[in-house]
Amino acid sequence: MSKQQELVTKYLDGFRRSDHPAILACLTDDVVWRIHGSRTARGKAEFDAEIGEPGFEGSPDLSMERMVTEGNTTAIIGAGHGVHRTIGPVYFNYCDVITFRDGLISEIDSYIVPVA
Repeated sequence: MSKQQELVTKYLDGFRRSDHPAILACLTDDVVWRIHGSRTARGKAEFDAEIGEPGFEGSPDLSMERMVTEGNTTAIIGAGHGVHRTIGPVYFNYCDVITFRDGLISEIDSYIVPVA
């Protein structure tokens, strides 16, 4: 497993535990997180506010089905679910395209598709 793939694994494990410090340690200070079709977070403070989006209870259950690395980019494809306080269970598929700079995650393009 490459260093980039190891960092992506740590990053996802942080989300699985809702461990903000562990997630933020994987990021550059000027990280950009584009959640396509929804919003963009710029910098660690905005990124931190997006972790565990308001309305959700507990940590998400995330599986990673595939991870592919080319140059300074790693793409991951997976599925997950969480529990929203008013909606109930929420299931989704996702693809994150992650760009690295100086050994840390500098950009994330997230594509999230709800599933029934």
